[in-house]
Amino acid sequence: MTPQQGSSNCSCFLAGLHTIKSALGFPAEHFREIPLVMMVPRHRLGSSEMAQKSSLAVPYAVPVLLVCFLACVATGVELSVNNHAADFTLSTSSGTPISLSCLVQNSSKAEELLWYRGDGQVDLKDGNKVNISNICISPATETDNGVTFTCKLRRDQSVKVSVILDVQFPPNVTEDETVKAEEDKDVTLTCNAKSNPQGQATWYKNDTILTLQQNRYQVYQTSEVFQLSITKVVKSDNGTYTCEVKSSLGTGRKNFHLIVEGNKAAAKQ
Repeated sequence: MTPQQGSSNCSCFLAGLHTIKSALGFPAEHFREIPLVMMVPRHRLGSSEMAQKSSLAVPYAVPVLLVCFLACVATGVELSVNNHAADFTLSTSSGTPISLSCLVQNSSKAEELLWYRGDGQVDLKDGNKVNISNICISPATETDNGVTFTCKLRRDQSVKVSVILDVQFPPNVTEDETVKAEEDKDVTLTCNAKSNPQGQATWYKNDTILTLQQNRYQVYQTSEVFQLSITKVVKSDNGTYTCEVKSSLGTGRKNFHLIVEGNKAAAKQ
């Protein structure tokens, strides 16, 4: 978060000549004495101190070399969302309403706020823009999972706080299918099942866990897609194949009714 328009209290001092030489790597012969102007108030120095501090050895190539270390304490306008001053993740369940409240801090004047859903700006009413702004997602659904909401200061949009929604929901599978295939053809059954947290799939044939025979069955899985491939189906492969996706929040099932038909090319011969 970048502070905007704040007061600061900084101290500054010159590094010693040996520090300058060692830091920059200049040979000693490349240094000469030149006067430094307005570095130390003269009324604060004695005559001997003034003589010592009125000049400093610097490289020829640099008109005036000033090494200054700043120890600054700065305050500026900040934002918080639901009492979080930094980006955070908000976990919730699907079907639950979410309320996000953005508050301006360290400012005594009216500050206008903006809300974004991803890259799109949220339309706010006039009475919901200054110093505090609230938005509600009601209810949160699986389509809101992973979406980022960001509150920004209008006059300096680098001042912002983002919240990522972690909307949890049980496996949601598509409807049952009937699949027809010719003998000796390869068949792939695809089960799309979204869930958060991610589910794990088990395949059944006629309500019995399918034994994955080598060179006959192949299983492929991503976060949302579960596939079963059968190589060169035969009549005995007829039956109902079930994709069961299970997570800590529930279980989803999809049935594939596989019908293996005679090979049309072989029948014509």
